[in-house]
Amino acid sequence: MFQRVRSEIRVIFERDPAAQSVLEILFCYPGFHAIHFHRAAHWLWKRNVKLLARFLSHVSRFLTGIEIHPGAVIGDGFFIDHGMGVVIGETAEIGKNVTMYHGVTLGGTSWQKGKRHPTIEDNVIIGANASILGPIRVGENSKIGSGSVVNKEVPSHSTVVGIPGRVVFREGNVYQDPTGVAGTPDPEGKALKCLTEQVRALEERLDDVMKRLDEGTDMPRVESKR
Repeated sequence: MFQRVRSEIRVIFERDPAAQSVLEILFCYPGFHAIHFHRAAHWLWKRNVKLLARFLSHVSRFLTGIEIHPGAVIGDGFFIDHGMGVVIGETAEIGKNVTMYHGVTLGGTSWQKGKRHPTIEDNVIIGANASILGPIRVGENSKIGSGSVVNKEVPSHSTVVGIPGRVVFREGNVYQDPTGVAGTPDPEGKALKCLTEQVRALEERLDDVMKRLDEGTDMPRVESKR
């Protein structure tokens, strides 16, 4: 147990440059507290002491703002940064060395019993307020952009952004987007840029038409296609 605590403290120092001391982590990191509450609740859940497990999970939610169902399976090296508003469903599975920011939801899309929540493989980073919904798999070493809504399988080594989530970066190929920072694509911005270019082209054509009318120049005929 103490070895696991030391390992999780080391993980926080590695991934959060704001961490100043071990005491700060022990007393001031809700993600650290939530994970240890979950370890105890999950132990009870596996031994069929489900009411007490749910109560412990509820206490953890009240104290930390992080809701993790005691049935969820979480691997080593899991780090929740800030954490407020995180929701992890009953059948969610989280691999090793996963990083999750505040407001993330690992939710279900069905009321049927069975596997309803996502499986997150090793070394995945999930940005703030992202939602991953349904019994889908997010491949290892992938990144989910902040605010994304993901409802389809995500291949390994991918970056997903948008609503619905779209793969915009894969297998180390840097995505260069003039509407965003290199490696941080902005599909909505790109679409707006295309629309702006089309509007500008229409304005130029309209200016040309108005100029011809002012000069009394015959307008070119456009044959209708039937």
